Amino acid sequence: MTDTERQTDRRLERAILDLLERRAPTSSICPSDAAREVYEGDDDGWRELMEPARRAAGRLASANKVEVTQSGRRVDPAKARGPIRIRRPR
Repeated sequence: MTDTERQTDRRLERAILDLLERRAPTSSICPSDAAREVYEGDDDGWRELMEPARRAAGRLASANKVEVTQSGRRVDPAKARGPIRIRRPR
């Protein structure tokens, strides 16, 4: 992993936590929210950050800082397929 990738990972983790902090305690976010927050362009380049954002959510979930859900139920982010949401631990 390059230094740039490590920095992006840290920025995505921070973006997830910051976005959740700015929302109501019961709210959730999509990984795309963090990807858009970190991406520094005006085009759809943020989409390339979707998988890194999902992995960042997984790391934060492993550290019990967030929960990853599908259809409102907590899921293992490593096994989740399809859309996920990220929320504060409950």
